Amino acid sequence: MAVVPLSKAANVAANGSSDALRSKKANSIPWIRYAAACTLATSGALLVTGKRRAGLATALTGTVLAMLDQQEVVSAGWNALPGYLEEMQELLGRAQTAVEDLSAQGQKLRSVLGK
Repeated sequence: MAVVPLSKAANVAANGSSDALRSKKANSIPWIRYAAACTLATSGALLVTGKRRAGLATALTGTVLAMLDQQEVVSAGWNALPGYLEEMQELLGRAQTAVEDLSAQGQKLRSVLGK
């Protein structure tokens, strides 16, 4: 006689056969991942042989397939994008301020040396 924990029994009763679902996911072949990898490899070969248009089109297709396979990663990156843009805007503002300060100091130096 086997002893089954209550939490596992509750999950099986609620979800049907959870072990069957896990084994089905574990045995499924990631065809999109394979297609994306092969497409990107083919695009590299096309670019090396000098067929730029076909290589770029194939690379675009491979990228789209990879994005379909990694939707969670793409979603996380898309959600983090506004934060990165704010950081870049702040960095550009500081760089602009530094350039303006250098320009003002250059003007002062020119006026001192010119007289």
